[in-house]
This record gives sequence, structure tokens and C-alpha cells, in this order.
Amino acid sequence: MDIQPGDNGPIESIKAGMKAAEYLCDDVIATALFLAGELNKPILAEGPAGVGKTDLAKAYSRASGLPLIRLQCYEGLDEAKALYEWNYKKQLLRIQADRGHEVSWQDLEENLFSDDFLLPRPLLQAITSPEKVVLLIDEVDKADVEFEAYLLEVLSDFQVSIPELGTVQACRLPFVVLTSNRTRDLSEALRRRCLYLFIDFPDAARELEIVRLRVPGVSEELARRVVAVVRYIRGMDLKKLPSISETIDWARSITVLGADAIDEELLSGTVSLLVKEQKDLEKVQAGLKSLARQAQ
Repeated sequence: MDIQPGDNGPIESIKAGMKAAEYLCDDVIATALFLAGELNKPILAEGPAGVGKTDLAKAYSRASGLPLIRLQCYEGLDEAKALYEWNYKKQLLRIQADRGHEVSWQDLEENLFSDDFLLPRPLLQAITSPEKVVLLIDEVDKADVEFEAYLLEVLSDFQVSIPELGTVQACRLPFVVLTSNRTRDLSEALRRRCLYLFIDFPDAARELEIVRLRVPGVSEELARRVVAVVRYIRGMDLKKLPSISETIDWARSITVLGADAIDEELLSGTVSLLVKEQKDLEKVQAGLKSLARQAQ
């Protein structure tokens, strides 16, 4: 994002820009964003699910005005889905069209394996984009170790090798954010290529500020009560803790319902917006009285 002369330093400028994009970041996150842009290094953002790692890349895209390209990782992800594949149907049509012409196989092959028949996927789109983009490689820990190893070429030199075309280098270096929920350990080689950023659940004051920012019209008192209840639930022994986005959704729902207080009845009807595992929900519902006291 642009840092204009006269701003209160680059870190404060980034924090202001991210806040305008509805993302509150502290000095650590803002510093990582600044250094990633200056050093052309990817950010590896790790932390519990639901703390805003994916939103970090989305908000940076909005704040900087750069297009966002997202690669969602999953088990079995391969080059064809992440990098490129050939448009076989279009190639077949070309072969059929050339049947009636005296075209050598060498000439036909050169035409078949050209940019006209290439289907770029997120990684190649980011590298070949004529303008700078934000590349989000989301939940990289869900991809196989083999695919993680393949990423090393992309993150080291911002280039990819296509056997039929050769090496393709980045036109403009993308701003890269990788996220991980730490479902498995990532390799040291991948970590070395990134600026490491651990994002945890925010403290009460920060989460209260997030609710006020993302839920226009919510009263100060209601926002405080929402945060108190959510933080109490996060202290319970649950399989999945409420995320920040779920805190925001719950606050919005209470506002839409027109409630000005959080009592047992309201909790009973809306707590499923926060807790989305059946066994977790049973634990929370068993303690509604305690939750209601937190909301006082």
C-alpha cells in the first residue's frame, strides 16, 4: 500500500490503511506487512483457526488496491490445479481442424503447446500477471508434503518450470501470504523463505474494538457483553473455539434482533451461531446460567 510522505511512519500508515479496510492490526502485524513489501518476502501466518489469517491477505488487498488471487490448499492438490493444465478439448479441436491440411507433427506440436492452449491456475496467474497482485496460499498445512516442496521454487525465485514452454519468471513480484492452522508441521525449507507471523486470538480490548468497527450501530455496552461471553466460551474445553468472524456474526445477529441485553433466553436461541459442534454445543448449553452472568 502507498505510504505517503508526512505520515506518522510506515507502520502507522499501514495500520491506518488496514483499519480503513476493516482489519485491525497491531504493531507486529503491521511491521510484518511492511517488511514483506520492502524485502519481497512471503509472510507465513500461523495460528488457531478463525483468528483472521485469511482476512489479513484480503484486507491488505483492499487497502493496497491490489487484486487478490487465492489458492485454497487441500489434500491431493497438485500442479494441474495450482499451477496450470493444458486445454485438452481445445487441443483436440485444433488437431481435428488440421487433419485436412498438410501440417507436420512438429509444427502442430509447437502450436498445441503454446499460450493459446494453456489454462493458468492461481500460482501461474500470480506470476504472469502484468500488475502486482496479492497471492493468498490458504491453509498450506492441508496440502501434501510433495506439493509444499513444489512451492519452494515459486517462493524462492518467483518462477515456475513448464516442461513444454520452459521457465516462466514473474512479471511483477506478487505480495504473498501463506496461512497455516498448524494441523501439521511445515518444512524448515519453507519457513526459511518466509517472514513468520503468529496470530492468536486478540485480547479483550482488541476484540471489543473489532466488534465496534465491524458491527456499526452496536452499543458500547452490548459489544462489551458480547466479547465477555465469547471469551468465557473460549475458556471452555471445546473442540472448536468461536472465531472472530463468529463473534462478529453473533453481535450482528443480536443487533438485528433488537436486543439490548443478553439473557438465558437469548443465549439459548443464538449460541449456535458461536458454537458449531454438537458436543461443544451441549457443554455450552449446560452452562447457560454462567454465560448469562458473564453478560451482566
